[in-house]
Amino acid sequence: MGSTVSHKHTAILDAAYELFGSGGFYETKMSEVAEKAGIAKGTVYLYFKSKEELFLAVTRRDCEGFLEQLEQKLKHCSSLQAKLTVIASHHLLYYYERKQHTKLFFRAPNNHPELMAFMAQFMEEYMQAVMKVMQDSGAREPELLAESYIGTLDRLKMDIMLRPGFTEEDARKRADFAAGLFIHGALGSLKEAQVHTIPEEEEDKA
Repeated sequence: MGSTVSHKHTAILDAAYELFGSGGFYETKMSEVAEKAGIAKGTVYLYFKSKEELFLAVTRRDCEGFLEQLEQKLKHCSSLQAKLTVIASHHLLYYYERKQHTKLFFRAPNNHPELMAFMAQFMEEYMQAVMKVMQDSGAREPELLAESYIGTLDRLKMDIMLRPGFTEEDARKRADFAAGLFIHGALGSLKEAQVHTIPEEEEDKA
């Protein structure tokens, strides 16, 4: 792919990402993508035969980037807690950085076989990456642990997408909490809280 071709291809994907993310798949027109990318509408169709194909390409680039970045971050971690924290922060900050583009997730094309197949593959690869972390730590039931951890993070991400005032600090706090919860368990968190709680008798004396 020549530099000019590559530049146009990237410009189309960047423009489509912005428009699909802010307006949704069905509301976005190919002519709007072309205008935002600064190229002719016919040129867009030279690269992508349909809007569905373009959406799939945008999704593929985003998801593959997610997995590649996660892999690189995990290489620099040695302890289980560090790895779980990295996974949690990577997961939550991914959605935080896209909180203005949530329609990429909520307004995607319905019943598109290739997109559904790709997303299933992506989720499997993500699951395998998290499961490997659990296996390397010697944990029992690594698959169930991986499913539970990702499920926890998926629930926490909803706060990012539904609360307008959600901050990056909030995302990082939840990432640390999720990792600590998995390492120490709910009872560990409760015991730690009790250590820092002043008994009622002492409060009365204060």
